[in-house]
Amino acid sequence: MSVLFFKRFLKKPLQIASIVPSSKALVERVADKIDFSRPIVIAEYGAGDGVHSREIARRMSAESHLLLFEIDGAFARDLNRQFADDPRVHVIENDAASLPDELERRGLGHCDYILSGIPFSILEIKKKRALLRKTYNALAPGGSFIIYQVTNELKQHATLFEHAESEYFLQNIPPMFITVFQKAPSSHARAAGAGRGRVAVNRRA
Repeated sequence: MSVLFFKRFLKKPLQIASIVPSSKALVERVADKIDFSRPIVIAEYGAGDGVHSREIARRMSAESHLLLFEIDGAFARDLNRQFADDPRVHVIENDAASLPDELERRGLGHCDYILSGIPFSILEIKKKRALLRKTYNALAPGGSFIIYQVTNELKQHATLFEHAESEYFLQNIPPMFITVFQKAPSSHARAAGAGRGRVAVNRRA
């Protein structure tokens, strides 16, 4: 376990949410939800000590971009150190709500994937829904919002997304729900409303 991660958890337990970083198995399962066969733009909310960020950077193409949002200064400085020589990775010491501005500033248009491990359950309802709206709008048609959380309560609020699929992943301490919320490939698919709000839960070890 990262010493920095443990220290930041002790200092800000609600913000960090877990006493240990994600397991290798969880990191790989989450990364498997992403199609790395083409250049993509990915944003990560709450990158922490970079355990997911490193795996994503390892897999993504030279033309891809990874935006890491981290409000904790100690984590942000460590992420800058880790990715100092990787021009594809952009560390942003700011709230995830600044994603639209950061995309515009870098001329990136939209994200293909947005990944989040931040504890949505502790966010005030208006802030939670505002962030979900910004997340949805920041995704390209057909894009995915991938979250890993101790609870699956976010599915009650993320009704903007046309489809969602969850699995309960046991190979982590604590076990996590991994949920992929998907934006429709086009406005026509959204208008059809097929499968909107539907969540399938698969239990896998």
